[in-house]
Amino acid sequence: MKKVLLALLAVALLFASCSGKASNDKPKIGVAIYKFDDTFMSAVRRAIEANATDKAELSTVDSQNAQPTQNDQVDTFLAQRVKALAINPVDRTAAGAIIDKAKAKKTPVVFFNREPLAEDMVKWDKVYYVGAKAEQSGTFQGELAAEYWKANPSADKNKDGKMQYVMLTGEPGHQDAILRTEYSIRALDAAGVKSEKLAEDTAQWDRVKGQEKMAAFLAKFGGKIEMVFCNNDDMALGAIDALKAAGYFTGKKYMPVVGVDAGAPGLEALAAGTLLGTVLNDSENQGKATFDLAYALAKGDDVTKTGWEITDGKYVWVPYQKVTKGNYTQFMKK
Repeated sequence: MKKVLLALLAVALLFASCSGKASNDKPKIGVAIYKFDDTFMSAVRRAIEANATDKAELSTVDSQNAQPTQNDQVDTFLAQRVKALAINPVDRTAAGAIIDKAKAKKTPVVFFNREPLAEDMVKWDKVYYVGAKAEQSGTFQGELAAEYWKANPSADKNKDGKMQYVMLTGEPGHQDAILRTEYSIRALDAAGVKSEKLAEDTAQWDRVKGQEKMAAFLAKFGGKIEMVFCNNDDMALGAIDALKAAGYFTGKKYMPVVGVDAGAPGLEALAAGTLLGTVLNDSENQGKATFDLAYALAKGDDVTKTGWEITDGKYVWVPYQKVTKGNYTQFMKK
């Protein structure tokens, strides 16, 4: 009799695992992050995990910045019959194939941070996206730079009436990198600030690469540089490291640098006066919205009742905010 009971218990546990539910009836959600060591995505991951506490069982994996790895992880999630997927794609153009697989298994998908192509988003009514409009962050960067330029005539080192700048971009082809780069300069134009690009290069969102690229800019252009635009704070902090090594931020030798994210390291740089400004990329609300949608979908609930505004039946947009030395304390974690 005891053996029969143990066998029945084993079957029950196996069924619970294969059905996408843990033994405590929490729905299982598969979460894939493009790479764990990305500063911003680490914050989003923590927010997803915090919101899942006592509600869902998460299986969270590091895709190691490799789309084939992520594809295999998605296959594993689907084989485990998770109730929903939350995917931060390595390559946004790969989202279509992920949707096809998920649709075949009737497993809803919430993409986040990297927006799939519009034609892929309409493939199925159980596909959503959570993110921020990158053009807004670029616009805010440009406005911060323009405000500084107008308030500090000495920023025009060569007195030619133009802002000579360098640009550190995220990975080539990434929508956020493209739009932040474009709209930051559009904002300068809109503010009536003339500008001239001295150099632009990718630092792949990475601090060490940002330092290397900025060091190369300084070696070539030196004191001609009047503004440094960076698509994120990690690269901005790398640029600041290179500038410090070149003697900036001591005495009156200063270089304005703007970034995006407003995570703890960026806020510390604002406090220290080495970062001119940044733009809050709201990791907490992006993580919360991602989980809320995935959780509702996993339970079969109506996503419109999650409290998030869903645009075009597909998109949750989390707004950016300007962050400067004048207001950074309100964004610090307590």
